[in-house]
Amino acid sequence: MNHAAAKATLLAAVFIAGCATTPTSEDPVLVKLTEIEDRLDRIERVTGNDSLVQMASQIDEMQSELRELRGEVETLRFEDQSAADRQRDQYLDLDRRLQGLEQGGGGSVSAGPATGAAVAAGAATGAAAPAGSERSRYEAAFELLKEGRYEEARTAFQQYLVDYPNSDLAGHSQYWLGETYYVSQDYNAALPAFRKVVTSYNTSRKLPDALLKIGYCQVELGQLAAARKTLADVVRQYPETTAARLASQKLEQIGAG
Repeated sequence: MNHAAAKATLLAAVFIAGCATTPTSEDPVLVKLTEIEDRLDRIERVTGNDSLVQMASQIDEMQSELRELRGEVETLRFEDQSAADRQRDQYLDLDRRLQGLEQGGGGSVSAGPATGAAVAAGAATGAAAPAGSERSRYEAAFELLKEGRYEEARTAFQQYLVDYPNSDLAGHSQYWLGETYYVSQDYNAALPAFRKVVTSYNTSRKLPDALLKIGYCQVELGQLAAARKTLADVVRQYPETTAARLASQKLEQIGAG
């Protein structure tokens, strides 16, 4: 991956992060991206100042660092997107509850979801959950994922899908289940998990992202012909989306074949 492609990937991540409401100076995503860009600048200075012999001796280290940077950008991307999804979901949930009150449906607008370690433990073990905890179970599972506790998050999302198969968040849960495998580089397990989003939750907002990740998994597994088709489908079916832009970048990286 050359520096221009790396910069393009970083710009895509910055574009997504731009939707966040946190001030730039406090936004951990932008802070991390700035650190990553500084590291790339250091690499560029090395390649610009050292001799060809010195560059040849350092190329393996540089390639390793670039692979690490790509992984960090991917992680930042899905964390930022998930934050936007959660804010939108919370707004829709509040709107539904307000409508219920206006129509005499009962319920309490002030009642918040259960949170904390007890909810996370219940999500991970499949223990009986208190009434109204559907959203808190999803959020607890996602918190485990953000904390890098991938096996626990995987178990929590799997149990959520068992307990709430018809939830509005089921498609999201299936997608993040795939992510628990993807960020662990278990692409053989991630691929069918993302495919299930497409086959079983085809109205989910995560559908474009799931299709993109199918293409990514295919690239990692060496299935380049299939990956090109999948990524081209993302560009064709979901134009003007972040998923389409990332798919185009990946297509440029792997070439026409």
